[in-house]
Amino acid sequence: MKKNNYITENYVERLLNNKYTFFLDQKEYSLVSSKIKKNYYNIYKPYIDSEKVILYTDKIPKISLFEIKSYKELKHQDILGSILSLNISSNYLGDIIISNNRYFFYIFDELKDFIKDNLIMIGNNKVSLEEYPIEYLENYEREYEKYEIIVSSNRIDNVLAKIVKTNRDRIIQKIKDKEIILNYEILDKPSYVLKENDIFSVRRVGKFKYIGIINHTKKDNLVISYLKYV
Repeated sequence: MKKNNYITENYVERLLNNKYTFFLDQKEYSLVSSKIKKNYYNIYKPYIDSEKVILYTDKIPKISLFEIKSYKELKHQDILGSILSLNISSNYLGDIIISNNRYFFYIFDELKDFIKDNLIMIGNNKVSLEEYPIEYLENYEREYEKYEIIVSSNRIDNVLAKIVKTNRDRIIQKIKDKEIILNYEILDKPSYVLKENDIFSVRRVGKFKYIGIINHTKKDNLVISYLKYV
């Protein structure tokens, strides 16, 4: 919590001094936007469905877009881990996009030479980078698989047990092992009731977005809808 408070106050101060934040995930955005009037800043999204955003008052900071060229399939967590292992703060890194076996990421322009020189391996795979105009993906929309399931309640442990096709005891163990992230924070309450647009992920399973309750069955169970990130 202290770290979140420091980030929030730092970015609020930057905006009040007519500067910009770095990339904010949805949790950070919520914290910062709660501390400053909405008409005081603008929101920059590199593409329509961008998860990480930048708040600014005057000029949009310069951002670079790179495609990672690899002969082998890459996973999101491996790309993220390799970039962060270069001692780059996550707030300098925008979204990582994987689409049709192509891999893209956004990064602050001031780090583009460093990243070109140093991101040469992801896991055991040798890679190269190609830079694209920042507008190249501006109309990109994230790809999802949409599902509907029947559950007895929309508690997160109950919903995840159905999604993962396991029992609630195993989900509770995953929560204890800190393997479940809810809205960019480690989940610690299995009793949490999911709300519309909550984003959650399970290590080695995937990332999901809760849409909401769409119907009730005759036995008063819930028909819910969720998206799985492709």
